Amino acid sequence: MNPVEVPLHPPAAEPPARSSPHALLLHHADRVLPLQGVSNFRDLGGYPGLDGRAVRWRRLFRSDHLGALTDADRSALAALGLSRVFDFRGLSESAAMPNVLPGVPMHALAIEPTVVQRMQDVVAAGRSLDGPTAEKLMKDLYRHLIDGQAHRFAALFQQLLADDRPAVFHCTAGKDRTGVAAALILLALGVPRDLVMADFMLTNRLFKPPLPASRHAGHPLSQTPPEALAVLWQVQEDFLHTALLAIDDDHGGVERYLSQRLGVGPAERESLAQRYLQAS
Repeated sequence: MNPVEVPLHPPAAEPPARSSPHALLLHHADRVLPLQGVSNFRDLGGYPGLDGRAVRWRRLFRSDHLGALTDADRSALAALGLSRVFDFRGLSESAAMPNVLPGVPMHALAIEPTVVQRMQDVVAAGRSLDGPTAEKLMKDLYRHLIDGQAHRFAALFQQLLADDRPAVFHCTAGKDRTGVAAALILLALGVPRDLVMADFMLTNRLFKPPLPASRHAGHPLSQTPPEALAVLWQVQEDFLHTALLAIDDDHGGVERYLSQRLGVGPAERESLAQRYLQAS
């Protein structure tokens, strides 16, 4: 991804005051890695978890797609000791932009249909794809991630429980499928919900959308109205709230959802804490 201009991307809100404890955590100098071919690659380290123990740095990373890495990017990731990649993209997405990280195992955890496919279905049905419709599609996606894709997140947790080698998980933009995965990991580690939300919203300051799709004939989003694209390329608190409400209302809360749907019960959470939280 080499974005040149992003006129369909609304300006991000101003960052919180630096005196805020959350701001210090969110804008920690080690959080965001300035890669050339990736705009949303960041470390989940530093957030306070169970018993006040912070998430370990340089163990868990979230990102947008890794299909445009430069040689310098690959060297930077190798220096991190990155050892595992988990890809939530659909089959067509990963085929169009394959990950290229020699020697690093790739684990495909495809989540479909994508929101782009959902938008295409709306257009194919002759319905208007405006901003409110796009927002509803996004909320439907987040409910589907919790209710219909738990097996993918369960597979991710199984891998994270197997060992603690540095790992990155990603989708195309690193915001929706990746955002829910990051939220589930942080919640499993005991990170407070307000910080989980703050990390989720950090995408709006980091992710750089691709060139306007309207300039590329035949692109899946070439006929998508700007107001719908503006929704697609950002996150909203309501999106993650929708996922959390599904967890609370439909599954009895985070602990029951982790245990019953993802196979992460008390023993597994303790194992995660030992692997991914700093020692007390």
